[in-house]
Amino acid sequence: MRILVLGGTRFVGRVFVEEALAQGHQVTTFNRGQTGHDVPGVAAVRGDRENRSDLLSLVQGREWDWVVDTSGYVPQVVGNAARLLSDRASAYVFLSTISVYLGWPAEPVNEDSDVYDCPPDAPGTAEDEANWSAAQYGAYKAGCERAVQEAFEGAVTVLRPGVILGPQENVGRLTWWLRRIAQGGRVLAPGQPTKPIQPIDIRDLTAFTLSCLQHTTTGVFNVTAPQGHATFGVMLEACCRVTGSKAEFTWVDDEFLVEQDVRQWTEIPLWRTPEGTWAVDSTKATAAGLTCRPIADTVRDTYTWLKESSGPSAYDRQSHHGLAKERERKLLNVWDRRYSRDIVP
Repeated sequence: MRILVLGGTRFVGRVFVEEALAQGHQVTTFNRGQTGHDVPGVAAVRGDRENRSDLLSLVQGREWDWVVDTSGYVPQVVGNAARLLSDRASAYVFLSTISVYLGWPAEPVNEDSDVYDCPPDAPGTAEDEANWSAAQYGAYKAGCERAVQEAFEGAVTVLRPGVILGPQENVGRLTWWLRRIAQGGRVLAPGQPTKPIQPIDIRDLTAFTLSCLQHTTTGVFNVTAPQGHATFGVMLEACCRVTGSKAEFTWVDDEFLVEQDVRQWTEIPLWRTPEGTWAVDSTKATAAGLTCRPIADTVRDTYTWLKESSGPSAYDRQSHHGLAKERERKLLNVWDRRYSRDIVP
């Protein structure tokens, strides 16, 4: 297939490009060349999707079977590009997010759950995306979905992943846990070890995306690991094994962490208390061919990549993730005093 990837130099886009090339597809990438390096073997076109003249240069004399958009955030910008590309490609894959759901993470969601009502021409720039609120991020992604669907008139695959982990992760979630646990000592672990989690490995997301292209599968899909696939405890124990750490986990109640104003989702990566956080229905994607590897494999391969590479590419969100060592120590001290008081006869 001839595939145009909007983005394609870091994490999600890069892993997709690498696998698409490995399968023998012809890949063109379109990006500014400012946040990563081109994958060898692509036809790289430099340009800014916010610049119409750059888009016109991109489409001049080129056609593709599919567009795969891994870097769309602003509805107006996404729509402008999609309309130009609608005459040059047969179909469009848009990488969205479960954050489009109004009820998430407070409640379980499926593809029929209500999404934010954002117009497909909402203006703005993606420069400040890393600093958007969750609501703005989700609303704008919903607007982007509408913009693409209008431009391609139904020949669209919308993928709504939750947390994406694996080699080349640049957000700082699993990579932070691996580095912290590798340091050893006493580690604050949030909530209960039996807490279910549903992160998806980037390679499984990539395989599903390519399967959709190959089988001309369109529609909207939540793309997460199935419910019951893994737990927080299994993930952290896997981090211990692969790093060879003798870290000692102290599991601290959710209520205590909330009381201490620990920032959910970021200060302790992947920890969040709302009941819908890890209650995303992905049975539709499973029926369409999505398969997910064990979390232990994701942990192992991510650590191998960390050791063998220079680490994640620069990304503003990295600085938002992780519990400072002094903060961790103070929280554990307060927890110890609280726990000791509670068990005194």
